[in-house]
Amino acid sequence: MVLHLARRAASIAALALLMVTLALPAHAVTLLRDADLEYGLKQIATPVLRAAGLSPTRVKILIVDDGTLNAFVVSQDAIFIHSGLIGKLTSARQLQSVIAHEAAHIVNGHLTRRLTNLRAARTAAGLGVALAAVAGAASGNGGAAAGIALGAQNSAMRSFFRHTRAEESSADQSAISFLRSAGIGTQGMVEVMQIFRGQEVLAEHRQDPYARTHPLSRDRLRAINAAVSQDKELPDDKTAAYFFARVKGKLTAWQRAPKWTLRRAKESGYADVRAIREAVAYHRQSQTKKALKAVDSALAPSPNDPFLHDLKGEILMDSRNFSASAASYARAVQLAPRDALVLSGYGRALLASGQPKAALGYLERARGIDYRDGHMLRDLATTYAKLGQTGMAALVTAERYALRGRLDDAGIHAQRASDLLPVGSGPWQRAQDVLSAAKRHSKKRKR
Repeated sequence: MVLHLARRAASIAALALLMVTLALPAHAVTLLRDADLEYGLKQIATPVLRAAGLSPTRVKILIVDDGTLNAFVVSQDAIFIHSGLIGKLTSARQLQSVIAHEAAHIVNGHLTRRLTNLRAARTAAGLGVALAAVAGAASGNGGAAAGIALGAQNSAMRSFFRHTRAEESSADQSAISFLRSAGIGTQGMVEVMQIFRGQEVLAEHRQDPYARTHPLSRDRLRAINAAVSQDKELPDDKTAAYFFARVKGKLTAWQRAPKWTLRRAKESGYADVRAIREAVAYHRQSQTKKALKAVDSALAPSPNDPFLHDLKGEILMDSRNFSASAASYARAVQLAPRDALVLSGYGRALLASGQPKAALGYLERARGIDYRDGHMLRDLATTYAKLGQTGMAALVTAERYALRGRLDDAGIHAQRASDLLPVGSGPWQRAQDVLSAAKRHSKKRKR
């Protein structure tokens, strides 16, 4: 419940204060934020989440930049899936079964039980991990990954993430029910379990994280097999199949060697997915002309795809063609005016092309939708500074540090903002809140 409230907090300061209370660990991992990937995951997850009684708008599917196999939940508002697991899966129904299982942990109240136990045991490290995952400042388009304070703190974290066998059995049965209600083939659950078959006989340090956090057993696999044995084999929904190919194709193009991607691009199954993969691979090889040609080939039949314009804008941005990048992002914003990552990309391009006044509006709009985007906050602070609004620049910098768990740095900038902003104004109050969190952090550390 604490995490649920923190995720919906009206200000960054509310999250920062909770970080102080929960002893946020400093070790960082990364999230991969990309508008195209997150939109695709949303399309894949929507029928499952609706069947589970959850809002597809509220529950985000986020990618952890980790090659191992795992998926987990730490709040009622997000499901985290390792990039390695997405790369290992071979169908939309397999990914939907993973999402269904994690959604079941939310619906069945397993998070509430673990949070209660954690608070009772006074081991806050794992809870700080959870909060940082939800509130962290990871952002960026394409394959860009930004570190967040999602700690990996030994026993506290392992204890927080580890489910009981009873919870796993309950989540399995609920997940099967969700899949059936959504008209999704339940054999995907069996296929996913087969991937992890034999993990329980390995030494713990050799197991995939999924096996350590989701107890596996032959009995569990038998129970799933028995539960779905009479279900009809169903093909993947065409929409889900397409977005699975797009998500996996683009994700692996960012993470695998470009030569590997180019050798396999023809296997994509969809012309535009092949073009996206080639564009990313060529871009990573600094072959900008080939990358843009690939994007344009995908855009030709789909000129209203905002995420293709977003990708083109990113390639142009990285090649320092800022004006052309801004033009591509402008079209993406027209087509996806409420996507925070697209808005922040446009603001970044406008800022780079020497248009800070124009950039400000789009960056502020992005912040209003998703204030957890660290790259956007950095660009917003830079924009304020260029416009001579030093108080606002200091405030946004303080908030960015607060979201990363760097409360000492946050306090320095919050004090500067407090000295520069009109006393009693909304921004001044935001600075006071971050300053208060920083002072509490300092006192707690000195004890």
